[in-house]
Amino acid sequence: MKTNLKKRIVIILFIIIGILMVALITNIIEKKNKKYQIEEISEYKYFVVKEDNKYGVINTKGEKIIECEYEDIKIPNPQKDVFLCYKQENEVEVLNNKREKILTQYENIEPLRLKNISSDLMYEKSTLKYSKNGKIGIINFEGKKLTKAVYEEIETLQFKEGELIVKKNGKYGIINIKGKVLVKPNYDKVEADQYYEYQNGYKNDGYIVGVKTDEGYRYSYVTQNGKEIVETKYNDLYRVADIDSKDIYIICAENGKYGLIKNKQKVIQNEYQSIDYSKSNNTFIVLKGKRYGVISIDGKEIIPTEYKEINIAGDYIYANNGENTEIFNTNGQKADINENVEIINIQNTEYKIHVEANDENTVYSIYKNNQKLNKKDYSYIEYLYNDYFIVSDENGKLGIIDNNDSVKVKIKYDSIQRIENTKLTQVIDSDENITEIYSENMDKICELKNANIINRKEYIKIYNDEEIKYIKDGKEVKNTELFPNNTIFAKKSGNKWGFIDVNGNVVVDYKYQKVTEINEYGYAGIEMNDKWGVVDQEGNVIVNPKYELDDKEHIFIGEYYQVIYGNGEIYYTK
Repeated sequence: MKTNLKKRIVIILFIIIGILMVALITNIIEKKNKKYQIEEISEYKYFVVKEDNKYGVINTKGEKIIECEYEDIKIPNPQKDVFLCYKQENEVEVLNNKREKILTQYENIEPLRLKNISSDLMYEKSTLKYSKNGKIGIINFEGKKLTKAVYEEIETLQFKEGELIVKKNGKYGIINIKGKVLVKPNYDKVEADQYYEYQNGYKNDGYIVGVKTDEGYRYSYVTQNGKEIVETKYNDLYRVADIDSKDIYIICAENGKYGLIKNKQKVIQNEYQSIDYSKSNNTFIVLKGKRYGVISIDGKEIIPTEYKEINIAGDYIYANNGENTEIFNTNGQKADINENVEIINIQNTEYKIHVEANDENTVYSIYKNNQKLNKKDYSYIEYLYNDYFIVSDENGKLGIIDNNDSVKVKIKYDSIQRIENTKLTQVIDSDENITEIYSENMDKICELKNANIINRKEYIKIYNDEEIKYIKDGKEVKNTELFPNNTIFAKKSGNKWGFIDVNGNVVVDYKYQKVTEINEYGYAGIEMNDKWGVVDQEGNVIVNPKYELDDKEHIFIGEYYQVIYGNGEIYYTK
């Protein structure tokens, strides 16, 4: 008997271990399926071409891959030879670069258009939708079926590339581009909560979901892991997306009264007419009846709801009771500062900008550790980067100072701005129409009259009708340094442009009004008599100047030039 009992115990243990192993493996597979990778586009291999109002496809050499005989062509991923060619509006065939029909086992293949994207990359780059028996599913570009055709609708989810809204049995849910269900289709409305992180973008968004009732929609919240953490009972609900935290803060309204939920816990009860988040000091301004107060992010009352007006500037709360203004810090303690002084927090938390307004003027100052750094008063101060500030004098002229009040760029300019995604500064003297570019350390790199600026990912181009300058890694570089793989380079002699080789030998005579550098596809534009043509990387004329184009810097591939239309879509034509 004892032996049989031991055997039973061992068998039961094996069964339990087996169940646990299956559960563990299932969980691992589940997590793996929920992960998806959005394909990055590192190079373009194919382009739509248009001739005589018909569309085809060319490659990077300007060779025609698909003849121009279609009403429209879409290339969801310019790295892949998957071309959706439309004979008529609803009649599409999918071709590869050998002009072979592919994915023929599927009906009504369509790209998935990304929402609110103004770019030529406006489609999902690895997933297509198809139809069968009136229902829709998704496949990848290799033809693998990712879902069965079980949905009435499939669309991309705004703000979350890689995720799709699906409709099944009249209800909405979310799947990813691998076909994995993230939010079950149980709702009448689904949208991303718009939470944004610098490193991950919108990837860690959760979802606002709604169910239609006889009294209107009722909303709840589903996390990025598919867990509903809020009851479906609120007539208004949204995430406070400005709070940089993994905690989820949700403002919700029930019967017209607002409260706050942190993750699953109610931290502010639904008893307010409004709740507004203040990012500058991480608090909430609340309205109860006709009076305002302030509540901390953890639900603690900082300022009681007894004020007619509350304004927040930097670290300080200005509360007006109808007769006078009281000033509090973020702990609710009264602050001993001038009520005419506004304190502005900036990106560099070492510094604060004080703005003092009186009857005569407004004065800006820079403070660090409660110590004023600038000796001279300015009519405006704006943080630039590092330890530098843009300042304005009483005449409205701009310059740059450092944290020691030392003038780094003279206060005489009409415009100063940081060049986007760089630590370079562009300053403009409007009287002389001169643009100057300064380095991160405020050394002048170059200047140019009547300048235009193009900000490329790898370099900055500053140019006018007379000359072109390039800036890379904070210094001016020659075109021969910037484009080491090119065989010819734009060069001006007198008032005409031509091309030279790396040794300075003339390859194309100086006879053109303007030229462009050889682009990544091996072609450059040449302008003569206000018309544009094309040369190749050896200097051979591919197209004599005949195209009447505007003054923008056009991209040429073989005989074709680029046209941008609609929401950033492009095609090439001749």
